[in-house]
Amino acid sequence: MTATDPALTALAQGWCALSLLHGRIEAHIERALQTKHGLSVREYSLLDVLSRQHDGDGGHLQMKQVADAVVLSQSATTRLVTRLEDRGLLARYLCPTDRRGIYTNVSEAGLQLLEEARPSNDAALREALDEAAKNPELAPLVRAVESASAPTPA
Repeated sequence: MTATDPALTALAQGWCALSLLHGRIEAHIERALQTKHGLSVREYSLLDVLSRQHDGDGGHLQMKQVADAVVLSQSATTRLVTRLEDRGLLARYLCPTDRRGIYTNVSEAGLQLLEEARPSNDAALREALDEAAKNPELAPLVRAVESASAPTPA
């Protein structure tokens, strides 16, 4: 295959379209969350992921799992956790069975903010997808997003 191979060109165009769709959606949601709730997309995602933890086997996530879920490096995730902890939205504590482990839970204030922000996030996502669906290059990707189900945890 050469750099001008039609298959590679189509692949690159598909990747550009996907990247464009992602960027538009994220920017639209970011504006809505910042304006209405003082949250970034990453902060909202982190609160959402951590709010789904539970007691019991596999209920609490390790920092690497959290980082993977919010698509950040472990160091960036730790900085984000620290910022949200400083705002009183998260709390860290030692794992009761392994003193080396540290868990992070969403505080009551964090849960309240998350619940207030969820409708804004969902509406902004819907708006961004509806707008993108008007673009013939993005419409098939929008349909794919709308028909996709959430991945099951490994």
